[in-house]
Amino acid sequence: MPDVSERIRDNLARVRQQMADAAARSDRAAEQVRLVAVTKSAGEVAIRALVQAGCHELGENRPQQLWQRAARLADLPIRWHMIGTLQKNKIRRTLPLIQMLQSADSPSLVEAVERIAAELSLRVPILLEVNVSGEASKHGLEPPAVGPLLEELARLEHVEVRGLMCMAGVEGGLERARRDFAALRGLRDRLRSACPDRVWLDALSMGMSGDFEVAIEEGATIVRIGSALFEGADAQTSEVSQTSEVEGAEG
Repeated sequence: MPDVSERIRDNLARVRQQMADAAARSDRAAEQVRLVAVTKSAGEVAIRALVQAGCHELGENRPQQLWQRAARLADLPIRWHMIGTLQKNKIRRTLPLIQMLQSADSPSLVEAVERIAAELSLRVPILLEVNVSGEASKHGLEPPAVGPLLEELARLEHVEVRGLMCMAGVEGGLERARRDFAALRGLRDRLRSACPDRVWLDALSMGMSGDFEVAIEEGATIVRIGSALFEGADAQTSEVSQTSEVEGAEG
């Protein structure tokens, strides 16, 4: 059986090739799409192997696990993204650790990030999470609310709006995912034509392990991939993963 490092290297090479092929189908260069590895279910051994294989942008869904892993992996050149729900009482501890908040899902959250970033003398790039699928279970802004919100966010000094993020609907397979991704791209394109100063809508974060190729074909500039990168390494790192989950479960 290949060791964890070899398995991870092979997975990463395969994912990057799939990304490059999808980018080529949309007449773009592979370098125009960034890979953020979602590490929520991976163990430390596998995460270290992934970083050593050359993937340095990692995303976590839970603030507590991000804190714990940022501390344990501080010796590695990792650029962390917060991609899950960020509760307001966890903003202060999270902001100094992340390169980007991808899941800004309400005006009140963005205002809280602005206030705390000012206190910490930070500038925080964010993506606005949009509920393009319309599912009640999804977080995010309703699409019609995004345009008016951009005018308000343009005045902020410590938050930089860099683009939009979404998750595809649960039902409907790849065709539904394609429609949702196309809807986010269409919204971005309409808003970008009249974008306020100090707001940028260059980034589109959409697509996960099961649908990232479709997302890239529809214009994604960031994909968030987890299981496809850690496939086959799970059994070899499960004990470490379970330990990390327990240690990262503080309130």
